[in-house]
Amino acid sequence: MAPWRAAAMASSQLARRAARRLLSSQHRRHCAAPACPWLLGSAPPVLAPSPVAAAAAGDRRGFCSVRRFTGESNAAAAAAVEEAENGLVAGGDQQAIDFPGGKVSFVAEMNFLPESQRERINCYRVLDDDGRTISGSRFQEVSKELALKMYSEMVTLQVMDTIFFEAQRQGRISFYLTSHGEEAINIASAAALTIDDIVLPQYREPGVLLWRGFTLQEFANQCFGNKLDYGKGRQMPIHYGSNRLNYFTVSSPIATQLPHAVGAAYSLKMDKKDACAITYFGDGGTSEGDFHAALNFAAVMEAPVIFFCRNNGWAISTPTSEQFRSDGAVIRGQAYGMRSIRVDGNDALAVYSAVHTAREMAIKEGRPILVEALTYRVGHHSTSDDSTKYRPVDEIEHWRTARDPISRYRKWVQGNGWWCDEDESELRNNVRQELLKAIQVAERMPKPPLAELFTDVYDEVPSNLREQERLLRDTIKKHPADYPADVHI
Repeated sequence: MAPWRAAAMASSQLARRAARRLLSSQHRRHCAAPACPWLLGSAPPVLAPSPVAAAAAGDRRGFCSVRRFTGESNAAAAAAVEEAENGLVAGGDQQAIDFPGGKVSFVAEMNFLPESQRERINCYRVLDDDGRTISGSRFQEVSKELALKMYSEMVTLQVMDTIFFEAQRQGRISFYLTSHGEEAINIASAAALTIDDIVLPQYREPGVLLWRGFTLQEFANQCFGNKLDYGKGRQMPIHYGSNRLNYFTVSSPIATQLPHAVGAAYSLKMDKKDACAITYFGDGGTSEGDFHAALNFAAVMEAPVIFFCRNNGWAISTPTSEQFRSDGAVIRGQAYGMRSIRVDGNDALAVYSAVHTAREMAIKEGRPILVEALTYRVGHHSTSDDSTKYRPVDEIEHWRTARDPISRYRKWVQGNGWWCDEDESELRNNVRQELLKAIQVAERMPKPPLAELFTDVYDEVPSNLREQERLLRDTIKKHPADYPADVHI
């Protein structure tokens, strides 16, 4: 193109842009309403000139900020104005755009982001495998009283799991699921919270409820589904819940509790409560759509919620290598715009410190936090599973012995002079005796009456449910031998 033609086009573009800004600013000034919209592509009305409005119009160009390019020709100046109108900014040879979310720079080289980082994200740890604090480690200090309570509750959880598992094998309860190998996650995370914080569990967090004051008798009542069970026998064993302790009832479907946790956290924020919500889930839960919806929801709404992922390597029989290709769950928090940390889930002090700090950030700064705890499910997925069919036995044994969270934490507690072998024997014996007694009481307790099967959903029981109840009672009368005798009709 000839130089004279380029200069003429540049001058014409500059003139058109200047006139458009002038007319637009005049139109805004003379509109009765603060904002007087007009259709894109339609000509704005011609109004009397207004130098003040014209001068101010240069600062009102939507969400994109604009800077002039450093050029030497009229054509370059015209191009600068054209790019500025589209939200482009530049400095020297660099160009960028102020896009919603921040400035994005333009580059001439085409680069695809790699599928993963060169190095995996580090894992925060306080205690080494021998229960000694790592030199230079920073962690939340715990008092002797708190440290001993944490340890005793970890032991209690382990003993409770062992006895209930045996009870299921004896046919006394129908189902059970243990937390073997994940006791530090349960107890240490619970210790870092307050009773006002709302807990939305998956199903492997009974230790959180134990820490909050749920008694062994209450655990037994739920597992046996007797008339003192808060769920009135309508749920499988281990589906605990407590309004009194701000612990939502366990729900079997995976990850459904995550969006609920965000909503609960947002309500706490609206009410200006000094509390947060925390929700637990496994690595398999990150493959559910609810996980992604919840993280995005929380990040955008800046909800004070802690997402606690128990990455124990296995979603029942599916290993993490077949779940995702990302660096675990922790990297996904960053993808959704939230702070994240990876922590050694078998280190009670590390878990306690991480959750304690996460809670402070969530409440004071009004933001969600993702915690990924690396651990291992030492037990079977449930009493319906045999994990030796898909995991090497020596791998299970290694984690059960060399990396046991209770043994490691005990070494630290005992190293401080706060614990001894006699204390250990007394604790385990007392917990065992208390739980065996609770099981005997729960087993003899009558079941909830049949009528409870149809209550607690509607304020007034509708006719279709009344008809179902009538048919059920008639069937039981016809075939009494096929129904439990201890259910009150």
